[in-house]
Amino acid sequence: MKPVILLTTVPSDAHNWNLIFMQLLLEESGFTVVNLGPCVPPALLAEAGRAHQPDAVVVSTINGHGFIEGKALIEEARREPALAETPFFIGGKLSTDATLSHLYALELEQAGYFKAFGSDAALQEFAHYLEQIRARAQERVSVG
Repeated sequence: MKPVILLTTVPSDAHNWNLIFMQLLLEESGFTVVNLGPCVPPALLAEAGRAHQPDAVVVSTINGHGFIEGKALIEEARREPALAETPFFIGGKLSTDATLSHLYALELEQAGYFKAFGSDAALQEFAHYLEQIRARAQERVSVG
C-alpha cells in the first residue's frame, strides 16, 4: 500500500497549477495523493485527516499568504487528533517579500511544520523528506 499525502493550500490561495504540479511530483515519487484543491478551510483539512489518516500533509502556496495563513492552519490542524502528530510541510511563496522567506520558514517550523520551504531550490531537499516518509510508512506496514 502506498503512503498517503494530503495536498492542500492555505484558505485564500485559489491557485491550481501548483497543486497539479505537486500532485504529479508526489505520485511519481510513490505516494497516493488526496488533492483537496484550492482555498481549503481548516475544517475540511481536519475532516480529510480523519477520513484518510495521511502519512503527511503538504501545503502548497503561491499567493504570498503562506506565512500568515499557514501559521493559523497548522495551529488549527494540530488540534485535530488525526493530524496532531502528522508531519506537515509548507512551501512556495511564503510572503510577498521573498527576502524574508527564510525567517518566515523558521517561524512556521516553530509553529509546528516539520519543514517550511521558501525557495525554488528546495525541491531536492523536499525529495529527501519524502523518502523518509515513505520509509516510515513501510516500517509501519511491516510491523503492523
